Amino acid sequence: MTASYFFGYGSLVNEKTHDYEDLHKATLQGWRRAWRHTNLRPIAFLTAEPDETCEIEGIIAHVPNDDWAALDEREFAYDRVGATSAIRHAKPAEIDIAVYHVPAEQGLSPDVRHPIWLSYLDVVVQGYLRHFGEAGVARFFETTAGWDAPILNDRAAPNYPRKQDLSADETALVDMHLRVVGAKIIT
Repeated sequence: MTASYFFGYGSLVNEKTHDYEDLHKATLQGWRRAWRHTNLRPIAFLTAEPDETCEIEGIIAHVPNDDWAALDEREFAYDRVGATSAIRHAKPAEIDIAVYHVPAEQGLSPDVRHPIWLSYLDVVVQGYLRHFGEAGVARFFETTAGWDAPILNDRAAPNYPRKQDLSADETALVDMHLRVVGAKIIT
């Protein structure tokens, strides 16, 4: 029986937001990240969308007993699709890997009513920093589309339910990259 894994490219990269094990760095080829919202959520969040010119780093993690129910509930605004052949990883065993994404016809551009929560972005960047270092954080920003979306500064009262505490250096790193991409911070 082939083991089931997911490819995480957003908050799932930060292992403090879940309890899935057997994590490995991985690369999803032919996809990029983008900020989108759907009618299912009040905020903008990351999705993966096909892009033959791009590849994104992330992690794969084991889904024990092929029990996707909890992860599907967490990722309820996404479709889960097979992506095994598009993912490079160092796991020696044969595994099946799925990725969550919002189909193009369901994804809408973020706006002031559906902003990116900075508390969510902080968690994502913290995960990339831990697994891929500062160069990986830079690649995260470079391979993500939609930085023209409004970003709600909710750090003082985080909206994101899996928020994490960031060090001063981690916060400064996020803020520096947001300046580089010309992000619009709203309060």
